[in-house]
Amino acid sequence: MKYDLIDNKLFIKNRKNFMAQMKPNSLAVFNSNDIYPISADSTLPFAQHRDIFYLSGVDQEESILVLFPDCPKAKHREILFLKETNEHIAVWEGEKLTKEKAFETSGVKTVYWLQDMEKVMFELMTQCDTVYINTNEHYRANVETETREDRFTKWIRDRYPAHSVAKSNPILQRLRSVKDPLEIDLMQKACNITEKAFRRVLSFVKPGVWEYEIEAEMMHEFLRNRSKGFAYTPIIASGNNANVLHYIENNQQCKDGDLILFDTAAEYANYSSDLSRTIPVSGRYNDRQKAVYNAVNRVKNEATKMLVPGTLWEQYHIEVGKLMTSELLGLGLLDKADVQNENPDWPAYKKYFMHGTSHHIGLDTHDYGLLHEPMQANMVFTVEPGIYIPDEGFGIRLEDDVVIQEDGEPFNLMRNIPIEVEEIEELMNS
Repeated sequence: MKYDLIDNKLFIKNRKNFMAQMKPNSLAVFNSNDIYPISADSTLPFAQHRDIFYLSGVDQEESILVLFPDCPKAKHREILFLKETNEHIAVWEGEKLTKEKAFETSGVKTVYWLQDMEKVMFELMTQCDTVYINTNEHYRANVETETREDRFTKWIRDRYPAHSVAKSNPILQRLRSVKDPLEIDLMQKACNITEKAFRRVLSFVKPGVWEYEIEAEMMHEFLRNRSKGFAYTPIIASGNNANVLHYIENNQQCKDGDLILFDTAAEYANYSSDLSRTIPVSGRYNDRQKAVYNAVNRVKNEATKMLVPGTLWEQYHIEVGKLMTSELLGLGLLDKADVQNENPDWPAYKKYFMHGTSHHIGLDTHDYGLLHEPMQANMVFTVEPGIYIPDEGFGIRLEDDVVIQEDGEPFNLMRNIPIEVEEIEELMNS
């Protein structure tokens, strides 16, 4: 891993909080992700399952975490199973976690090699009544590939059919949505790296550059600051490409007079940042672009103020829709008749702003969080309104990541990243 070692008190606390919500005499199991094949002997780079990372800090394939708070043997209340390292692996792949290093990383004292898992699990399963399995129940989940977690669930339910089964996900959805100060610090690092990359491209962009060249500039800055790279597939959309919400080709030349919509951000230590900015290729916005830009920025600023404890997700988006409707009327994109005759299920503003305003962010870019429950302090959200006008050849989205506070407005993790028209023009022309 490129990132600095994380204080293991974070993972100790996370496990304690999870185990406090488990049923009596129950056991929970969390698996690493697979390394996914491409073809021949090629694979995708390993990316750790966020749940086992959240609970242990272990960032290595073929790892298993078992939590059994009521286990008769104290040493078996927390167990890590790891792939055993050896000289051959060290030469070809680099050293894996030793038992000592695993304890330093996670705070878990009992570490076994993976080859002992079935024997140890048999003992544990004779002592527990319920097994927590880890299913993916995120509201955006659409998983077609059978995961390592899925295969383990099949194995344990087949091997131990008399045990009751419970779900880890509802517990994790609540725990992971409220961030520890250590997590917020890691997200701030990701945002700071993103800031460096954005400032770099402000001085790089000019008519004639290609979208992929901008992507390369950002990646350079990410890597040199100990990030693995983009937190999600980057969007660098010049001109009318910005009106394709998930444009990821990044293969067009940036032309004088066009805008470039960026939805690009760094990860750090598996934590995501998520930034959107829209800048002029020439270094200057024209009057129309500036008017739309400032409208989007006003909606973002007012929407941000609504992110306070107790806010309900559905009502928040209704209120943001009202803000956007007012701005679109002012821009002449809607008229009063459009609003009076709108379909309540698809309001008139949706013609120009068709996506949501905010989502949870953390270990996942679209992080865990139960949308039917009120917002809480230390939840972290994006705020990302946009206006997309294909007929005029541009779209604008602005996005920051903010932390809900006990009192007052959210704390903006991207407060230092340029966003005002005047600041962006000054930096691009300095």
